[in-house]
Amino acid sequence: MNDAIVEGQEAPMTVTIRPAEKRDVPAVAELIEEIERFYGAADTDIQPLDERRAQVEEALFGAPPLAYALLVEDATEGIVGLAAYSFLWPAAGSSHSLFLKELYVRDTLRRQGVGARLMDELRAVAAARPGCSRVEWMTDSDNPGARAFYKSLGFAEFDGKIVYRVDSGTA
Repeated sequence: MNDAIVEGQEAPMTVTIRPAEKRDVPAVAELIEEIERFYGAADTDIQPLDERRAQVEEALFGAPPLAYALLVEDATEGIVGLAAYSFLWPAAGSSHSLFLKELYVRDTLRRQGVGARLMDELRAVAAARPGCSRVEWMTDSDNPGARAFYKSLGFAEFDGKIVYRVDSGTA
């Protein structure tokens, strides 16, 4: 989708933000392990790589796809970030919304504008989709880094919903 020059390192580097393609499944499956570890998962909590690959492929490229992903690709490090999202209906009235499920940028690129670029791209995806009225997402109340990031972009916290979650009963 776009290239972003990332400042603040020894030499600026270019990252590309683009939609996930089927060839990205192995790299996305590996990045998911990194994301799980970021959230504190232990080795025993990490799904085997072959299972992750199969689930990523089904989610992003099944018929119909369950989700979509924008990827951050660095010429030297490969896939270093993602924004995973889906569309929900209804949103306001009979419109639908883009729901951001996960925004992750590898720690070597954090605080360099890459996350902000991902948010800009998500907003552009939503704006380009007829009938999509908004972008929505959540973060944990005990994640001050994420909350500060969204606040720095000018996004206010919405205080009107309580999230409920229950396991589906399947593995």
